[in-house]
Amino acid sequence: MDDLKPAAGDSINLALQGGGAHGAFTWGVLDRLLEDPTLAFDGISGTSAGALNACVMAAGWAEGGRDGARAALERFWRGVSEFSSRWTPAFAGGTPFAQIQQAMAHWWLEGVARTLSPYQLNPLGVNPLRPLIEELIDFDAVRRCNDFKLFVCATNVLSGRARIFANHELSIDALLASACLPQLFQAVEIDGEHYWDGGYRGNPALYPLIYHTAPNDILLVLLNPLKREKLPRNAADIADRVNEITFNAPLLAELRAIDFVARLLDQGLLSKEAARRYRRIHVHAVGADGFLDHLKLDSKLAPEWGFLENLRDRGRAAADAWLARHRGDIGQRTTVDLRGDFLD
Repeated sequence: MDDLKPAAGDSINLALQGGGAHGAFTWGVLDRLLEDPTLAFDGISGTSAGALNACVMAAGWAEGGRDGARAALERFWRGVSEFSSRWTPAFAGGTPFAQIQQAMAHWWLEGVARTLSPYQLNPLGVNPLRPLIEELIDFDAVRRCNDFKLFVCATNVLSGRARIFANHELSIDALLASACLPQLFQAVEIDGEHYWDGGYRGNPALYPLIYHTAPNDILLVLLNPLKREKLPRNAADIADRVNEITFNAPLLAELRAIDFVARLLDQGLLSKEAARRYRRIHVHAVGADGFLDHLKLDSKLAPEWGFLENLRDRGRAAADAWLARHRGDIGQRTTVDLRGDFLD
């Protein structure tokens, strides 16, 4: 795979947020980045849908390099749409019943799932994602991928701590744990411990990329809105905003730490010995420019193919614009306003 190796100094880490069907936007971003043969990926950290995209990319890369990764991502998201149409047929093909199905999903999330636990509603612990993942992801190929490091985040239910699953630990259960919303699914048991969605502790987790990879550059692929212009007033909008704040909080905390270290280095407040122990991290971001901000929470459960294609194309366009503007900044500088865009 020598032809796949980029020029020295052009490695970057990827940090992929979760977001259900909105993860098709991340698919588009990855599809465009994979077209650049001079760009390498040393580490990929993902949560929920971000973890799925990362593992699919790794499996495809192990089989066929960049082209294999792109093909695997398309197969996966086509499979998501086809699989979903079998158990939620109202989503299939943009039928007139799609809005009814979305309304039912919203009613479920806002009503039944807030009253009864998945242990009451689903005592056998059936998870419809399991056969989908079994069908579409080759974990032997994921574990064979040595070209970049994978980090999948889940939340330990009892300790509240993040659990990071690395390449050799990745499995169906690890991905189900990373995507386990406690209102919908029973906690996933792995080695005697129980896990919920990784977004509670890292969406995505940045610290594995800082401590366990070489590049100083992290490209965030953002799906969850950070800010809102209007005060939410009805129950659905309030629930959506609570969800956004909850799942963005760990990321903002890590970005604050990155900004704090950068200021210490810039102001010369560290001794030479202390400064050698810290890294200046260059943060970059690709987002949907407000498009995803206008979608309701239940749209994350709507994997109709036309919707996924639209998100993919938007992701490709956003990544293309980022490359055109900031490709030369990799290894040189941060290209987001950390305090203005994320912290202040």
